[in-house]
Amino acid sequence: MIEQKRLLGIDFGTKRVGIAITDPLRIFAYALVTITNDNNFWKVFNQLLVDYEIETIVLGYPLKESGKRSSSTELIEKFKEVLEKNTNIPIVLSDERYSSVIAKQQILESVKSKKKRQDKGLVDKNAAAIILQEYLDSIS
Repeated sequence: MIEQKRLLGIDFGTKRVGIAITDPLRIFAYALVTITNDNNFWKVFNQLLVDYEIETIVLGYPLKESGKRSSSTELIEKFKEVLEKNTNIPIVLSDERYSSVIAKQQILESVKSKKKRQDKGLVDKNAAAIILQEYLDSIS
């Protein structure tokens, strides 16, 4: 099989941004890192784009259970605009309903240490992996 450029998934938050990437064959997504959403964000984020040869960004898009826009939807749309200005990489919006709930459940089942489970960054990067895996599954 031929390796392809990777996809990067984002679970955006005002405090932290969860990041996940695909394997080189684009079969599965895995949690990579959580970046603090501060002045250092773009430096770290842009380095990830280079290091992992990212071809497409999959950005979690928050909708209500009914499918209607949520209070966070506008925030994500603004972040998408900033992403487009700062990168030349195509951005796909992907429904992120329940990604954090699923991530919390997976962490509860797989992380034995209570102290490690309380790390909020763990939820963010795992939610990004869920968003990205659901996108991969939808295009395969």
